[in-house]
Amino acid sequence: MAAVVARGEAGRKGDDVRSDLYVVLEARDGGGIELELKSRVGAYFGDSIRTAVDGTLRALGVANARVEVDDKGALPFVIEARIEAAARRAGLGRDRDARPEPTVPPPPATAKDRLRRSRLYLPGNEPKFMVNAGLHQPDAVILDLEDSVHPAEKDAARLLVRNALRAVDFGGAERMVRINQLPLGLEDLDAVVPERPELILIPKVERADQVREVHHHIAELLSRTGGTRPLWIMPILESAEGIEHAYDIAKASNRVAALTIGLEDYTADLGVVKTREGAETLYARLRLVNAARAAGVQAIDSVYGDVGDVAGLKEWALRARAMGFEGMGCVHPRQIAPIHEAFAPSRGEIEKALRIETAFRDAQEKGLGVVSLGSKMIDPPVVERARRLVERARKMGLVPAPEEQVR
Repeated sequence: MAAVVARGEAGRKGDDVRSDLYVVLEARDGGGIELELKSRVGAYFGDSIRTAVDGTLRALGVANARVEVDDKGALPFVIEARIEAAARRAGLGRDRDARPEPTVPPPPATAKDRLRRSRLYLPGNEPKFMVNAGLHQPDAVILDLEDSVHPAEKDAARLLVRNALRAVDFGGAERMVRINQLPLGLEDLDAVVPERPELILIPKVERADQVREVHHHIAELLSRTGGTRPLWIMPILESAEGIEHAYDIAKASNRVAALTIGLEDYTADLGVVKTREGAETLYARLRLVNAARAAGVQAIDSVYGDVGDVAGLKEWALRARAMGFEGMGCVHPRQIAPIHEAFAPSRGEIEKALRIETAFRDAQEKGLGVVSLGSKMIDPPVVERARRLVERARKMGLVPAPEEQVR
């Protein structure tokens, strides 16, 4: 009888688990592959599950093992990630690449200044939240490898996020990955950069050299894998030191597309309580907006943590927009619509901006140096502000493109 030489476990088990599975893998010194499968959908998808297990073990070079799978409706990309995690925890296949074949095409590359009103956080070790995330129509999804993942599960989450980038269609959402603090975050980059996400969030950034380190690591990985798509960076400032270095951080790399702030960690660093009104974080948020604007990148606000307080969320988002932020984070899909509404210019604002644009264009055509709207003179900064508002409204689909207006 073959002897057990190593053992690894991965995944989740329990009555409340869905879209996941639990794997126990015992490496043996002989006997081939033995699979014991428990699944409520085994009669329909048992062969598919076995194929995913066999394919992953083969890619890892595992020829002899007993595998127990307790399936709770996991999709193939989840099965493959959990089998790989269990095998690696057993010390197997560490010199092999077991990335599954991609099942969805990579989405189009995103522009540096694309619309980022909402970004929905998805815990990196919870596949049940990933599969349908795009249906909620956030501007971006964040596959999170940091705070939402238990330290003991970082390795498994990294594989799951890697596979999700190859297998999950997130609709039109920009695919972001929040890595761990450096140096652990470099291992996250090794796993996810070859999968071509559109943006990397770096947590707890305090100095420009942290951004440069991530920039250089990304560049090295892309040069190795032949990547040509742009891959943006969004540093998260979460301390007093980070806020004081905001401009240098924003200018540290041409990959930086936006700055954002983590208010829970920031208020903890200050030693103050985070309040609904946010007066204790006003300085930091305004400084971040100013630094981002000076560096030519977007300013994105933190999350609003009270999911049940919709009125408070709307008030916060409206104030954030008034400060100069272009979006904020979401911890629940129900926050997306109120955030989009708050960051959209009103019909009155759009109409006024369009009138200003028209008045400026008419003055230019007539060779006039002075622009007026009714009895009011319009200064160049007012024209520029109107132009930006109209352009943003176009990105939101609230104003037709110029060529559509002509038709």
